[in-house]
Amino acid sequence: MKKLGIIVLSLFIQTVMAQTNRFVYQVTMKPDASDKNDIKTENAYLDISPEKSMFYSENRIKRDSVIQSAIQSGGARGFNRDQMQNLRSIINYSIEKDKKNQITIFKDRIGRDVYTYEEDRPISWKIFPETTKIGEYKVQKAETDFGGRKWTAWFTTDLPYQDGPYKFGGLPGLIVKVEDDKGEYSFDLMKNYKISDFPTLNQFGNTIKVKRTDYIKQQKKFMEDPMAFMSQGGGAMRGGNRGGGNPAEMRKRMEDRVKEEAKKNSNPIELQ
Repeated sequence: MKKLGIIVLSLFIQTVMAQTNRFVYQVTMKPDASDKNDIKTENAYLDISPEKSMFYSENRIKRDSVIQSAIQSGGARGFNRDQMQNLRSIINYSIEKDKKNQITIFKDRIGRDVYTYEEDRPISWKIFPETTKIGEYKVQKAETDFGGRKWTAWFTTDLPYQDGPYKFGGLPGLIVKVEDDKGEYSFDLMKNYKISDFPTLNQFGNTIKVKRTDYIKQQKKFMEDPMAFMSQGGGAMRGGNRGGGNPAEMRKRMEDRVKEEAKKNSNPIELQ
């Protein structure tokens, strides 16, 4: 009987350890360099297991669900454009941290393809003795310079995780809040709960593995000539012209839309 009790307890501990914890952060951004009064807010998920963590937009999962539903109910005809419009996100990237190998992998879409790179800059923190309370957590102060911004983080040891939103991590606790000194980007922990497993993020287009410096070059090229990325192989243009219409007009509309999007995201989270 005692042996059975030990087995049951062991299985319970394994189940608890295997669970994935989801931390919901409110992300506040000023992505338009020409209009700092334009403040965007959306939620993002940090899903953590003992082996890895993933950070991505809440709208990403909701969008994937809408697309999946549309495919099941008849492809393009079942597609709800208004619903998709409401689920647009500024957080188009996703970040995966491999705990065992201490690797941070960044993925982002440029045009029709997904570019991925391994982060090559370690984050070095200065920890201060200063403490305060944020919500229910006792937190401690830390600072770092990363991506051309000076960041202040508040972390807690009340939770058994050494992780945080975006690429941040490496502190002796979970980051509850982190913001840059200009007040242009901040991540605030709102709530957390358990989920059964990591979701599968839909990945459209090719996945291209590059170095971080090459990703930055591609991003710059995209800003200068977005249509060169959108029409490679003609797939995007063909897909957009199924309902008929003038291809030249459609190209112009798409070009204007992509350029407008680029302008609205002219103050990225990483400046260098």
